[in-house]
Amino acid sequence: MISYLNTDNSTFYRNGSVVSTGPYKSPDISTQSAILRLLTYYSVSDLPAVSYLQLPYGTIKPAGSLAGYPTDTGIGDLTFATAIWPYSDRVNRRYLGIAGYLTAPTGSYNSQQPFNTGENRYKSDIQMGYQQPIIGSLDGMIAVDTMWFGGNSQCAAACLSATNTSLTQKSLTTTQLGPIYKFNQTYTVGASYFYVAGGATTIGNTYQNNVVQYSKIFIERVGLLPLWPYQPSIRSRYGNQKWFCRNTSLHHALHHRVLNLKTQNSKLKTYFLRLRFYSVL
Repeated sequence: MISYLNTDNSTFYRNGSVVSTGPYKSPDISTQSAILRLLTYYSVSDLPAVSYLQLPYGTIKPAGSLAGYPTDTGIGDLTFATAIWPYSDRVNRRYLGIAGYLTAPTGSYNSQQPFNTGENRYKSDIQMGYQQPIIGSLDGMIAVDTMWFGGNSQCAAACLSATNTSLTQKSLTTTQLGPIYKFNQTYTVGASYFYVAGGATTIGNTYQNNVVQYSKIFIERVGLLPLWPYQPSIRSRYGNQKWFCRNTSLHHALHHRVLNLKTQNSKLKTYFLRLRFYSVL
């Protein structure tokens, strides 16, 4: 699967308030990224499972009052993930899933630059989610995940330090829930409420008192469309295979609140174009 991600961040917060002076008067951080994801589906004791490798390549470009900082282009950090569904009832649309993620510091990183496509640290994440019908074609879902961060011993510009120092970060927990409505096999719409908390950092031996705490609402519409009309199936011993284009529009957060966060951008507009290769058995 190939995804294209474009984001634009234009507001800087410190201690929960917008910063409008100095270099943060009119910041603009633009990110364009192409993400390659290689997936494989399989079963474990008749339980459905999926594993994938994900590698991004992109550009981070500071502009506005941050135009003096260099742009970074390169490979991002490599992520490996595995998910399994201990409970999967397709007839009654009830699912329980558990996933684990590991991100390795393989991306482009320069400690003398504040913006990098790589983070120079390991990250891990465990997520659990549940989905079931509410009424008719309307489902409800809830998911909780916690991310743990490894240390970065070469943090200079991003840590406002002239020389390399250490950066450590506490775990970050995200809770999300919301409805999902499936019109047909092609179109789906959903809404999700997110609550994020944790993630305070320490630079050197100095605790930054910058706990992340915010909530947001996303509205998502998804369409799965063939890349060309009357597409013939490609028959192989693995089944009928077809290319699809998944066009996802993800609207920005309706509510976003940050407490004691030094570098949180509140305006986020994200657009996706995803190409997926399906094997229909």
